[in-house]
Amino acid sequence: MDPVVIPILVVALVIVFLVASTVRIVPQARRYNIERFGRYRRTLQPGLNLVLPVADRINTKLDVREQVYSSDPRPVITEDNLVVNIDTVLYYQITDPRAAAYEVADYLQAIDQLTVTTLRNVIGSMDLEETLTSREEINSRLRAVLDDATGKWGIRVNRVEIKAIDPPHTIKEAMEKQMRAERDKRAAILHAEGERQAKILTAEGTKQKDILEAQGTQQAMILRADGEAKAVELVFQAVHRNNADPKILAYKYLETLPHLAKSDNNTFWVIPGELTEAVRTVTRAFGDEPTAGAPRPAQSEGAATAASEGVPQLDTGSTAALDAAAAADEAGKQAAAAVSDAKAEAEAAKSPQVPRLGRTSED
Repeated sequence: MDPVVIPILVVALVIVFLVASTVRIVPQARRYNIERFGRYRRTLQPGLNLVLPVADRINTKLDVREQVYSSDPRPVITEDNLVVNIDTVLYYQITDPRAAAYEVADYLQAIDQLTVTTLRNVIGSMDLEETLTSREEINSRLRAVLDDATGKWGIRVNRVEIKAIDPPHTIKEAMEKQMRAERDKRAAILHAEGERQAKILTAEGTKQKDILEAQGTQQAMILRADGEAKAVELVFQAVHRNNADPKILAYKYLETLPHLAKSDNNTFWVIPGELTEAVRTVTRAFGDEPTAGAPRPAQSEGAATAASEGVPQLDTGSTAALDAAAAADEAGKQAAAAVSDAKAEAEAAKSPQVPRLGRTSED
């Protein structure tokens, strides 16, 4: 080999080494800390950078993008002396590469320990129920403390989140029973409220039904009474307008007597009026004498006895009086027959004793 070639090759290798040592290409979102003879010199920015060969060297390479750090569950004691395991998620970003490399030895471990101690201080002033329901407050207090402490380390804490809070197993069972009891209570209250509303609506419906039925009955009774009143008024007007004679009125009186005992609900019946007066009215109706107060001859002993029994005695002094007596006798027989029929029906129905009326004895 030519002796001149060897030196040339050596010089070329040295030049290549020096060029390679001088040029540094930094990727985007990266920062390189350069030390010159063991002392911090500068931080290389993304792109092409030139350094002094042999004298300058790269100490740390840092990623300035936002990072996520998830810590392991750590035991924390609450104010009511319950141990809960809490794990957190931390979002941070390096803002000063020099401080992150030279102000703290391991910033991740420092952040983790600071998070645990701050979390214990915060949770130690809260009970279990407040701890479970105050995550936003815990996150805010943790972020404030971490951001203040990590500022001098060249790190900004953007967000801190409580990922999980795990109470002891016995506390979980008690909480589940409490929640189940609370749900059962709400269900019972809702069921009772539904039944109450249903009963109220049913009562209101029954009330409205009774009111409407009563109003309907009232209207029916009013209409029925109005109809009966109008019918009686029409009959009364017809009787007075047509000037009915005593014969028709006496006949209708006798015709009404048998109907008094026909009702199934009647246990006794009363003749509306004195039978003697009724017979006397019939006698006057069928007789020719218009005057009811004419003097009568003395009656025999048998006639007096008959009058005491309730049968009217007729004047036998004339033929007209005899005809009237015969008509009265016939009317008395019909009334007695009606009374007998009523008594028979009452006894057949096993009703209380019916008032007995004396029958007129035939001469």
